[in-house]
Amino acid sequence: MSAALPVFPWDTLAAVTATAKSHPGGIVDLSVGTPVDEVAAVIREALAAASSASGYPTTAGTAALRASAVAALNRRYGVTGLAEQAVLPVIGTKELIAWLPTLLGLGADDVVVVPELAYPTYEVGALLAGARVLAADSVTQLGPESPAVVFINSPSNPTGKVLGRDHLRKVVEWARERGTLVVSDECYLGLGWEEVPTSVLHASVSDGDHTGLLAVHSLSKSSSLAGYRAGFVAGDPDVVAELLAVRKHAGMMVPTPVQAAMLAALDDDAHEQEQRQRYARRREVLLAALRSAGFTVDHSEAGLYLWATRGEPCRTTLSWLAERGILVAPGEFYGPRGAQHVRVALTATDERIAAAVERLS
Repeated sequence: MSAALPVFPWDTLAAVTATAKSHPGGIVDLSVGTPVDEVAAVIREALAAASSASGYPTTAGTAALRASAVAALNRRYGVTGLAEQAVLPVIGTKELIAWLPTLLGLGADDVVVVPELAYPTYEVGALLAGARVLAADSVTQLGPESPAVVFINSPSNPTGKVLGRDHLRKVVEWARERGTLVVSDECYLGLGWEEVPTSVLHASVSDGDHTGLLAVHSLSKSSSLAGYRAGFVAGDPDVVAELLAVRKHAGMMVPTPVQAAMLAALDDDAHEQEQRQRYARRREVLLAALRSAGFTVDHSEAGLYLWATRGEPCRTTLSWLAERGILVAPGEFYGPRGAQHVRVALTATDERIAAAVERLS
Protein backbone atom coordinates (compact mmCIF):
# COMPACT_ATOMS: atom_id res chain seq x y z
CA MET A 1 0.00 0.00 0.00
CA SER A 2 2.79 2.45 0.88
CA ALA A 3 4.17 2.15 -2.68
CA ALA A 4 1.07 3.99 -3.91
CA LEU A 5 1.78 7.03 -1.77
CA PRO A 6 3.31 10.12 -3.37
CA VAL A 7 6.80 11.31 -2.44
CA PHE A 8 6.69 13.35 0.78
CA PRO A 9 6.69 16.83 -0.80
CA TRP A 10 8.92 18.62 1.68
CA ASP A 11 11.73 16.16 0.91
CA THR A 12 12.06 17.81 -2.53
CA LEU A 13 13.13 21.20 -1.14
CA ALA A 14 16.66 20.28 -0.01
CA ALA A 15 18.47 22.29 -2.68
CA VAL A 16 16.50 25.53 -2.33
CA THR A 17 16.61 25.21 1.45
CA ALA A 18 20.40 25.07 1.30
CA THR A 19 20.42 28.15 -0.93
CA ALA A 20 18.17 30.09 1.44
CA LYS A 21 20.27 29.06 4.46
CA SER A 22 23.40 30.38 2.77
CA HIS A 23 22.08 33.95 2.76
CA PRO A 24 24.30 36.21 4.90
CA GLY A 25 21.29 37.26 6.96
CA GLY A 26 20.12 33.71 7.48
CA ILE A 27 17.03 31.94 6.20
CA VAL A 28 13.50 33.29 6.49
CA ASP A 29 11.45 30.10 6.48
CA LEU A 30 7.92 30.81 5.25
CA SER A 31 7.37 27.32 3.86
CA VAL A 32 5.76 25.17 6.54
CA GLY A 33 2.93 26.75 8.52
CA THR A 34 4.38 25.85 11.91
CA PRO A 35 3.78 28.21 14.85
CA VAL A 36 6.74 30.15 16.23
CA ASP A 37 5.10 32.10 19.04
CA GLU A 38 5.17 31.14 22.70
CA VAL A 39 2.29 29.06 24.01
CA ALA A 40 0.08 31.14 26.32
CA ALA A 41 0.83 30.82 30.03
CA VAL A 42 -2.73 29.73 30.85
CA ILE A 43 -2.29 26.71 28.57
CA ARG A 44 1.19 25.76 29.81
CA GLU A 45 0.01 26.00 33.40
CA ALA A 46 -2.91 23.67 32.67
CA LEU A 47 -0.55 21.18 31.00
CA ALA A 48 1.82 21.23 33.97
CA ALA A 49 -0.98 20.89 36.51
CA ALA A 50 -2.14 17.69 34.83
CA SER A 51 1.34 16.22 34.37
CA SER A 52 1.02 13.83 37.31
CA ALA A 53 -1.76 11.86 35.59
CA SER A 54 -0.58 8.25 35.59
CA GLY A 55 -3.61 6.35 34.29
CA TYR A 56 -4.77 5.89 30.73
CA PRO A 57 -6.76 8.77 29.26
CA THR A 58 -10.20 8.13 27.82
CA THR A 59 -10.42 8.02 24.04
CA ALA A 60 -13.61 10.08 24.16
CA GLY A 61 -11.92 12.83 26.14
CA THR A 62 -13.11 14.26 29.42
CA ALA A 63 -16.65 15.54 29.72
CA ALA A 64 -15.21 18.94 30.63
CA LEU A 65 -13.12 19.06 27.45
CA ARG A 66 -16.05 18.14 25.24
CA ALA A 67 -18.21 20.77 26.92
CA SER A 68 -15.50 23.38 26.37
CA ALA A 69 -15.30 22.49 22.68
CA VAL A 70 -19.07 22.84 22.30
CA ALA A 71 -19.02 26.19 24.09
CA ALA A 72 -16.07 27.50 22.07
CA LEU A 73 -17.67 26.58 18.74
CA ASN A 74 -20.79 28.42 19.83
CA ARG A 75 -19.00 31.46 21.23
CA ARG A 76 -16.43 31.88 18.48
CA TYR A 77 -18.29 30.66 15.39
CA GLY A 78 -22.00 30.66 16.20
CA VAL A 79 -22.43 26.87 16.03
CA THR A 80 -25.55 25.74 17.89
CA GLY A 81 -27.27 22.46 18.64
CA LEU A 82 -24.09 20.43 19.14
CA ALA A 83 -24.15 17.74 21.83
CA GLU A 84 -21.07 16.93 23.90
CA GLN A 85 -21.25 13.34 22.62
CA ALA A 86 -20.76 14.71 19.11
CA VAL A 87 -17.21 15.89 19.91
CA LEU A 88 -14.09 13.73 19.86
CA PRO A 89 -10.53 14.88 20.65
CA VAL A 90 -7.83 13.72 18.23
CA ILE A 91 -4.04 13.49 18.23
CA GLY A 92 -3.66 16.43 15.88
CA THR A 93 -5.97 16.86 12.93
CA LYS A 94 -3.44 15.56 10.38
CA GLU A 95 -3.71 12.19 12.12
CA LEU A 96 -7.48 12.27 11.89
CA ILE A 97 -7.55 13.30 8.23
CA ALA A 98 -4.94 10.73 7.24
CA TRP A 99 -6.75 7.84 8.92
CA LEU A 100 -10.38 8.90 8.59
CA PRO A 101 -11.16 6.86 5.43
CA THR A 102 -9.58 3.80 7.06
CA LEU A 103 -11.41 4.34 10.35
CA LEU A 104 -14.66 4.55 8.38
CA GLY A 105 -13.90 1.25 6.67
CA LEU A 106 -13.55 2.65 3.14
CA GLY A 107 -11.85 0.61 0.45
CA ALA A 108 -11.40 0.03 -3.26
CA ASP A 109 -15.10 0.41 -4.05
CA ASP A 110 -15.29 3.86 -2.45
CA VAL A 111 -14.60 7.34 -3.82
CA VAL A 112 -13.16 10.23 -1.81
CA VAL A 113 -13.45 13.74 -3.26
CA VAL A 114 -10.80 16.35 -2.46
CA PRO A 115 -10.43 19.99 -3.58
CA GLU A 116 -8.46 20.61 -6.78
CA LEU A 117 -5.94 22.63 -4.77
CA ALA A 118 -5.66 20.88 -1.44
CA TYR A 119 -3.76 19.91 1.65
CA PRO A 120 -2.05 16.70 0.42
CA THR A 121 -3.15 14.60 3.41
CA TYR A 122 -6.73 14.38 2.08
CA GLU A 123 -5.45 12.33 -0.84
CA VAL A 124 -2.98 10.41 1.31
CA GLY A 125 -5.77 9.33 3.66
CA ALA A 126 -7.81 7.98 0.79
CA LEU A 127 -4.81 6.13 -0.63
CA LEU A 128 -4.03 4.57 2.74
CA ALA A 129 -7.54 3.13 2.74
CA GLY A 130 -7.20 1.94 -0.85
CA ALA A 131 -10.03 4.22 -1.98
CA ARG A 132 -10.26 6.09 -5.29
CA VAL A 133 -9.57 9.84 -5.28
CA LEU A 134 -11.33 12.48 -7.36
CA ALA A 135 -10.33 16.16 -7.36
CA ALA A 136 -13.20 18.61 -7.79
CA ASP A 137 -14.13 22.06 -6.52
CA SER A 138 -17.79 21.81 -7.47
CA VAL A 139 -20.24 18.97 -6.96
CA THR A 140 -21.50 19.60 -10.50
CA GLN A 141 -18.16 18.21 -11.73
CA LEU A 142 -18.94 14.81 -10.22
CA GLY A 143 -21.82 13.81 -12.46
CA PRO A 144 -23.51 10.61 -11.28
CA GLU A 145 -20.83 9.80 -8.68
CA SER A 146 -21.98 9.07 -5.13
CA PRO A 147 -18.76 9.44 -3.14
CA ALA A 148 -18.34 8.05 0.36
CA VAL A 149 -16.63 11.24 1.55
CA VAL A 150 -16.24 14.79 0.28
CA PHE A 151 -13.49 16.89 1.87
CA ILE A 152 -13.92 20.65 1.84
CA ASN A 153 -11.55 23.24 3.32
CA SER A 154 -12.59 26.79 4.07
CA PRO A 155 -10.54 28.91 4.53
CA SER A 156 -8.39 26.95 2.13
CA ASN A 157 -4.88 25.71 2.56
CA PRO A 158 -3.09 26.77 0.37
CA THR A 159 -5.13 29.53 -1.30
CA GLY A 160 -6.89 31.24 1.62
CA LYS A 161 -10.15 31.14 -0.33
CA VAL A 162 -13.38 31.23 1.67
CA LEU A 163 -16.40 29.20 0.56
CA GLY A 164 -19.58 31.23 0.89
CA ARG A 165 -22.67 29.99 2.69
CA ASP A 166 -24.55 29.36 -0.54
CA HIS A 167 -21.71 27.18 -1.80
CA LEU A 168 -21.56 25.25 1.47
CA ARG A 169 -25.33 24.74 1.48
CA LYS A 170 -25.19 23.39 -2.07
CA VAL A 171 -22.49 20.88 -1.09
CA VAL A 172 -24.47 19.77 1.98
CA GLU A 173 -27.72 19.37 0.04
CA TRP A 174 -25.99 17.44 -2.76
CA ALA A 175 -24.22 15.16 -0.28
CA ARG A 176 -27.37 14.39 1.69
CA GLU A 177 -29.19 13.33 -1.46
CA ARG A 178 -26.45 10.72 -1.99
CA GLY A 179 -25.65 9.66 1.56
CA THR A 180 -22.19 11.21 1.28
CA LEU A 181 -20.27 12.32 4.37
CA VAL A 182 -19.04 15.93 4.21
CA VAL A 183 -15.80 16.49 6.12
CA SER A 184 -15.04 20.19 6.53
CA ASP A 185 -11.47 21.05 7.50
CA GLU A 186 -11.94 24.24 9.52
CA CYS A 187 -8.44 24.63 10.98
CA TYR A 188 -8.26 28.26 9.80
CA LEU A 189 -11.83 29.26 10.59
CA GLY A 190 -10.80 31.93 13.11
CA LEU A 191 -8.42 33.64 10.69
CA GLY A 192 -10.77 35.56 8.41
CA TRP A 193 -9.25 38.81 7.14
CA GLU A 194 -11.29 40.20 4.26
CA GLU A 195 -14.13 37.71 4.64
CA VAL A 196 -15.72 35.94 7.61
CA PRO A 197 -15.69 32.15 7.13
CA THR A 198 -18.65 29.99 8.17
CA SER A 199 -18.58 26.53 9.73
CA VAL A 200 -20.39 23.74 7.92
CA LEU A 201 -22.11 23.09 11.26
CA HIS A 202 -23.60 26.60 11.38
CA ALA A 203 -27.40 26.61 11.15
CA SER A 204 -27.26 28.85 8.06
CA VAL A 205 -25.55 25.97 6.25
CA SER A 206 -26.83 22.84 8.01
CA ASP A 207 -30.35 24.04 8.93
CA GLY A 208 -29.46 22.96 12.45
CA ASP A 209 -29.09 19.31 11.40
CA HIS A 210 -25.56 17.89 11.65
CA THR A 211 -26.39 14.57 10.01
CA GLY A 212 -23.69 13.61 7.52
CA LEU A 213 -21.40 16.46 8.56
CA LEU A 214 -18.05 16.54 10.35
CA ALA A 215 -16.05 19.67 11.17
CA VAL A 216 -12.35 19.26 11.93
CA HIS A 217 -10.76 21.78 14.29
CA SER A 218 -7.11 22.23 15.21
CA LEU A 219 -5.56 24.18 18.06
CA SER A 220 -2.25 24.32 16.20
CA LYS A 221 -3.06 27.61 14.48
CA SER A 222 -5.43 29.35 16.90
CA SER A 223 -3.40 28.56 20.04
CA SER A 224 0.07 27.67 18.68
CA LEU A 225 -0.29 24.09 19.91
CA ALA A 226 1.22 22.27 16.93
CA GLY A 227 3.72 20.64 19.28
CA TYR A 228 0.94 19.41 21.56
CA ARG A 229 -0.91 17.53 18.76
CA ALA A 230 -4.26 18.88 19.84
CA GLY A 231 -7.45 18.92 17.81
CA PHE A 232 -10.99 17.62 17.70
CA VAL A 233 -13.73 16.58 15.32
CA ALA A 234 -17.40 17.46 15.82
CA GLY A 235 -20.69 16.93 14.03
CA ASP A 236 -22.86 13.93 13.26
CA PRO A 237 -23.15 12.06 16.59
CA ASP A 238 -23.53 8.68 14.89
CA VAL A 239 -20.35 9.12 12.85
CA VAL A 240 -18.47 10.42 15.90
CA ALA A 241 -19.64 7.35 17.84
CA GLU A 242 -18.37 5.11 15.04
CA LEU A 243 -14.98 6.83 15.08
CA LEU A 244 -14.84 6.56 18.86
CA ALA A 245 -15.52 2.82 18.77
CA VAL A 246 -12.71 2.16 16.27
CA ARG A 247 -10.26 4.52 17.97
CA LYS A 248 -10.77 2.73 21.28
CA HIS A 249 -9.55 -0.50 19.69
CA ALA A 250 -6.63 1.30 18.03
CA GLY A 251 -5.49 3.08 21.20
CA MET A 252 -5.88 6.53 19.66
CA MET A 253 -5.97 8.53 22.89
CA VAL A 254 -5.06 12.17 23.48
CA PRO A 255 -2.79 12.32 26.57
CA THR A 256 -4.44 13.61 29.74
CA PRO A 257 -2.13 16.66 30.13
CA VAL A 258 -2.82 17.64 26.51
CA GLN A 259 -6.56 17.33 27.11
CA ALA A 260 -6.18 19.69 30.07
CA ALA A 261 -4.24 22.14 27.91
CA MET A 262 -6.89 21.96 25.20
CA LEU A 263 -9.61 22.74 27.73
CA ALA A 264 -7.71 25.82 28.90
CA ALA A 265 -7.15 26.95 25.30
CA LEU A 266 -10.81 26.53 24.37
CA ASP A 267 -12.00 28.39 27.48
CA ASP A 268 -9.71 31.38 26.94
CA ASP A 269 -10.45 33.67 24.00
CA ALA A 270 -7.92 36.37 24.95
CA HIS A 271 -4.83 34.44 23.85
CA GLU A 272 -6.54 33.39 20.63
CA GLN A 273 -7.28 37.01 19.75
CA GLU A 274 -3.72 38.05 20.58
CA GLN A 275 -2.39 35.39 18.23
CA ARG A 276 -4.81 36.45 15.53
CA GLN A 277 -3.57 40.04 15.84
CA ARG A 278 0.04 38.89 15.47
CA TYR A 279 -0.82 37.14 12.23
CA ALA A 280 -2.80 40.14 11.01
CA ARG A 281 0.21 42.45 11.49
CA ARG A 282 2.55 40.03 9.74
CA ARG A 283 0.10 39.57 6.89
CA GLU A 284 -0.25 43.31 6.33
CA VAL A 285 3.46 43.99 5.86
CA LEU A 286 4.22 40.80 3.94
CA LEU A 287 1.30 41.30 1.54
CA ALA A 288 2.46 44.82 0.74
CA ALA A 289 6.05 43.68 0.24
CA LEU A 290 5.09 40.86 -2.13
CA ARG A 291 2.97 43.19 -4.24
CA SER A 292 5.75 45.78 -4.34
CA ALA A 293 8.12 43.06 -5.55
CA GLY A 294 5.84 42.32 -8.50
CA PHE A 295 3.85 39.43 -7.16
CA THR A 296 0.12 39.02 -7.66
CA VAL A 297 -1.58 37.66 -4.57
CA ASP A 298 -4.72 35.68 -5.36
CA HIS A 299 -7.52 34.82 -2.93
CA SER A 300 -5.80 34.89 0.52
CA GLU A 301 -8.80 36.59 2.09
CA ALA A 302 -8.43 34.32 5.12
CA GLY A 303 -6.10 31.77 6.62
CA LEU A 304 -2.42 31.60 7.41
CA TYR A 305 -0.90 31.92 3.93
CA LEU A 306 -0.54 34.22 0.94
CA TRP A 307 -1.09 32.56 -2.46
CA ALA A 308 1.31 34.45 -4.70
CA THR A 309 2.50 34.29 -8.30
CA ARG A 310 4.89 36.01 -10.70
CA GLY A 311 3.30 34.30 -13.70
CA GLU A 312 6.09 31.75 -14.05
CA PRO A 313 6.70 28.12 -12.99
CA CYS A 314 6.55 27.89 -9.23
CA ARG A 315 10.00 26.28 -8.95
CA THR A 316 11.48 29.33 -10.74
CA THR A 317 9.83 31.60 -8.19
CA LEU A 318 11.03 29.30 -5.42
CA SER A 319 14.64 29.70 -6.59
CA TRP A 320 14.29 33.48 -6.95
CA LEU A 321 13.12 33.77 -3.37
CA ALA A 322 15.72 31.30 -2.07
CA GLU A 323 18.49 33.49 -3.52
CA ARG A 324 17.15 36.19 -1.22
CA GLY A 325 17.16 33.82 1.74
CA ILE A 326 13.38 33.26 1.70
CA LEU A 327 11.96 29.75 1.62
CA VAL A 328 8.34 29.18 0.57
CA ALA A 329 6.27 26.21 -0.60
CA PRO A 330 5.79 25.55 -4.32
CA GLY A 331 2.15 25.59 -5.36
CA GLU A 332 2.50 22.29 -7.20
CA PHE A 333 2.55 20.56 -3.79
CA TYR A 334 -1.20 21.18 -3.63
CA GLY A 335 -2.24 20.16 -7.13
CA PRO A 336 -1.55 20.87 -10.82
CA ARG A 337 -3.46 24.16 -10.69
CA GLY A 338 -0.79 25.50 -8.33
CA ALA A 339 1.98 25.20 -10.91
CA GLN A 340 2.56 28.97 -11.12
CA HIS A 341 1.97 29.90 -7.48
CA VAL A 342 3.86 29.71 -4.23
CA ARG A 343 2.41 29.52 -0.74
CA VAL A 344 3.89 32.05 1.67
CA ALA A 345 3.26 31.35 5.37
CA LEU A 346 2.73 34.03 8.00
CA THR A 347 4.33 31.79 10.61
CA ALA A 348 7.63 33.49 11.30
CA THR A 349 8.73 35.85 14.04
CA ASP A 350 8.27 39.58 13.60
CA GLU A 351 12.05 39.89 13.15
CA ARG A 352 12.12 37.29 10.36
CA ILE A 353 9.06 38.81 8.66
CA ALA A 354 10.82 42.20 8.74
CA ALA A 355 13.90 40.59 7.17
CA ALA A 356 11.77 39.13 4.37
CA VAL A 357 10.14 42.51 3.73
CA GLU A 358 13.55 44.17 3.51
CA ARG A 359 14.86 41.57 1.07
CA LEU A 360 11.78 41.82 -1.12
CA SER A 361 12.23 45.57 -1.38
